[in-house]
Amino acid sequence: MTEETEIDRAHADMTANEEDDIARLRFYERLAETELFMLLEGEAEGDQITPALFEVEDQSFVLIFDREARMSEFYGKEIAPYAALSGRGMAQMLEGQRIGMALNMGVAPSAMLVPAEAVDWLAQTLGGEAQEVEGQITELTAPVGLPEVLLEALDRKLAAAAGLAVEAYLCGVTYEGGGRGHMLAFVGTVDGAEGALTSAVNEALVFSGIDAGMLDVAHLEGGDPVSARVAKVGLRFDLPTPQMPSQPGANPGMDPTKPPKLH
Repeated sequence: MTEETEIDRAHADMTANEEDDIARLRFYERLAETELFMLLEGEAEGDQITPALFEVEDQSFVLIFDREARMSEFYGKEIAPYAALSGRGMAQMLEGQRIGMALNMGVAPSAMLVPAEAVDWLAQTLGGEAQEVEGQITELTAPVGLPEVLLEALDRKLAAAAGLAVEAYLCGVTYEGGGRGHMLAFVGTVDGAEGALTSAVNEALVFSGIDAGMLDVAHLEGGDPVSARVAKVGLRFDLPTPQMPSQPGANPGMDPTKPPKLH
């Protein structure tokens, strides 16, 4: 028996109270962030894969597991053909295919069927693009009144963004014309990482049950006057130092620059 996983815990919280929207969102957040193992019909041919499908009431499901050991237990053999990629990548790969996800079937307390409609919703939610806005900032203040669930979600997301920026500050902001809101200012963002960080903030909003658009994002150079101002009044988030990347595995999906394609 494998140890209890993050998905097991999130699934238990979700099923304990089916009316709890936040618990349900938290489960889908865990699903998106976890590396999943998808059982294949046979070995991949280049970047082409043929998933093993599980049929239930005229709907097809790919078989996915959050531990390789669970996949092997289901498969009945120690070595199984599989593709490994994040739930985020898997949802985006399956979007529009009318294929759901059969999670941990028969091998874990988190066993469940995620229908195609939910897979499409997850892919579209994760693929939402932020809108660029311009405004002259007239005042920066300490953040006030933000729900704890959002602060916790931001903390989780930024903890997973190792190396993409040096630090971030959450502060209140007033714009010319009187508009007020909150802004998360990243300092020392790595070139090319702006989109990934902005998407992470958007996901934190979505999976917290907070309406999108309630939090602005800025990317600042370290040492400039605005960075000094946000550091003085803002709530600081430190982004972890990245660990040395491991060599991608031979199985399709392990290299994020070469996602697999359904055959």
